[in-house]
Amino acid sequence: MCDEIRELGFDTIEVSHGLPLSMLPGVIKAVDAGRIRVAGVHNFCPAPIEVKGDVPDAYRFTSHREGDRERAMRLTEETLMTAERLGARYVVLHMGSVELCRGHDSTRELERMARHGLISTREYARRKGDIVRRRARLAPLYFERARVALHRLAEKAEKRGLVLGVEGRSHLEQMPGEEEMLRLMQEFDTVPSVRYWHDFGHIQRKHNLLLLNHEQYLRRLQPWLYGAHVNDVAWPARDHREPFYHRGGDVDFERLLPQFFTQDMPLSWELSRSVPAERIRTSLERWNEVMARCAPTAAQAE
Repeated sequence: MCDEIRELGFDTIEVSHGLPLSMLPGVIKAVDAGRIRVAGVHNFCPAPIEVKGDVPDAYRFTSHREGDRERAMRLTEETLMTAERLGARYVVLHMGSVELCRGHDSTRELERMARHGLISTREYARRKGDIVRRRARLAPLYFERARVALHRLAEKAEKRGLVLGVEGRSHLEQMPGEEEMLRLMQEFDTVPSVRYWHDFGHIQRKHNLLLLNHEQYLRRLQPWLYGAHVNDVAWPARDHREPFYHRGGDVDFERLLPQFFTQDMPLSWELSRSVPAERIRTSLERWNEVMARCAPTAAQAE
């Protein structure tokens, strides 16, 4: 796996939440042999052995079940150990969801309406408003659980020299939302082990549903921006495409990268397994051209 990634033109990886425990020794061996470097790890890693498949949200910091919240905490601590062993700099976190919104199909309903050409209609605007208001009523309890978990984890990450990247999510039901992310970053402003992790695909999906403006959102969170998952979106919500998606991607990398990102930030390509190697190589050539226009470091960007 690591050799294939190198052949595509990359020498550094982010080890993701789908990695089974059985594959971890091989990754460690590749790192120790100098065949690949690990920039970061995505929680939970390795995947919990009792869960089948790649299910990063199997346990949530926001769950009504205390046992699930504690299991999420223990698995995250194991992820921090894995990251330290692999020489990583950061760990990407999903913070949970507004549990009572789950099952109401909120975001997927908006996506279906968008695909059927209803996004500019009053019907869409009314439904979106209903969903946003329902979430706002329910969210405070789950936000508090998320922030308490983050306080507990921040100290553990700092002891291991790691940064926790709180990821921007793709669904309204997920935590934190836009204002909640801003509140978290302001609260942890002086805590170097907590920063914002952008996901181009996630935030573009919300942009496409008229839930936020991608550029304005990045501008608000730029003071805490640490890195990003890189993927494009086929309208309205098919993410994990290669950057500059060959059929016309929605993410304006040409505009967003030079404005908000620097060359020393970790920018991890998060792609669907259906993206063929030749498209990745073609995309990487254009990507390198755009990255050359970015400031080398955050200090030079300022």
